[in-house]
Amino acid sequence: MSEADGFEDTPGGVPEDGRTGYSVRGTAFSAPRPEPALYLVATPIGNLSDITLRALETIAGADILACEDTRQTGKLLQRYGIRRRAWSYHEHSAASADEALLAELAAGRSVALVSDAGTPLVSDPGYRLGREAIARGLPVIPIPGASAPLAALLASGLPSDAFFFAGFLPARESGRRARLESLARVPGTLLFFEAPHRIADSLADMAAVLGPRPAAVCRELTKAFETIYRGPLPDLAAEFATIERVRGEIVVCVGGPADEADEAPVDVDAILRGLLAEMKPAKAAQEAVKLTGLSRRDLYQRALALKGE
Repeated sequence: MSEADGFEDTPGGVPEDGRTGYSVRGTAFSAPRPEPALYLVATPIGNLSDITLRALETIAGADILACEDTRQTGKLLQRYGIRRRAWSYHEHSAASADEALLAELAAGRSVALVSDAGTPLVSDPGYRLGREAIARGLPVIPIPGASAPLAALLASGLPSDAFFFAGFLPARESGRRARLESLARVPGTLLFFEAPHRIADSLADMAAVLGPRPAAVCRELTKAFETIYRGPLPDLAAEFATIERVRGEIVVCVGGPADEADEAPVDVDAILRGLLAEMKPAKAAQEAVKLTGLSRRDLYQRALALKGE
């Protein structure tokens, strides 16, 4: 930016006050300083064209820009001609950075917080900063935009009138299945983040605990290799079990429990008795999940009761 744009560049290419302007498709814009507040700014989850003009203004105009990874945010800044310094704010630095940023806010400065991709505070350390700012009576303003869970929900074809974002499941099978058990009766579509090296195991556990619910695995959303797999959980689990190496960011969407009012009554005891004639209670409960869609934990307890009769 030139002095005519209202910003004086330092020799290093960054204005003295840390703020700058931005450029969209060759047209330069100045960025006014926003009112003092903590701005939680959503950034693209892949395609950099998904940024909003308000987000660009805030990122360029705020007194301080804080981000998880300065290299990742640097790609966005370079794309839109924003020349400024950024504070590093990630899981390992958040504890010390919180107080520094809160002090700046209390002094009347504006702080823009961005995550590597998507909406801040969703599965990242910014939650603590936002919570503490609110507790101290400091203004917190959301700048909405891209969100991987919502993008996946749109693409999944599953009901969107009620949904529950559950973040990442535990890494270990026992913890993962226990968490799925606790979510089995949530009356809405379930949304999960998952790591590519765990997706096959997670889908297998989802199929075992939640049964043949409709689901979608959304990989690399908005990016060049965006892929969406749809089908019943057992089918998706079987498909991913054959993939040698899965790559990219993943969101899994799982349909909610069947509406009992819309289905013929299921004689759970009859199903369990038939299964118990051939297998132990734990295995019977696991098989019954596939036939009823009910909670494995509840089915196991009922199987034990029937076994003891």
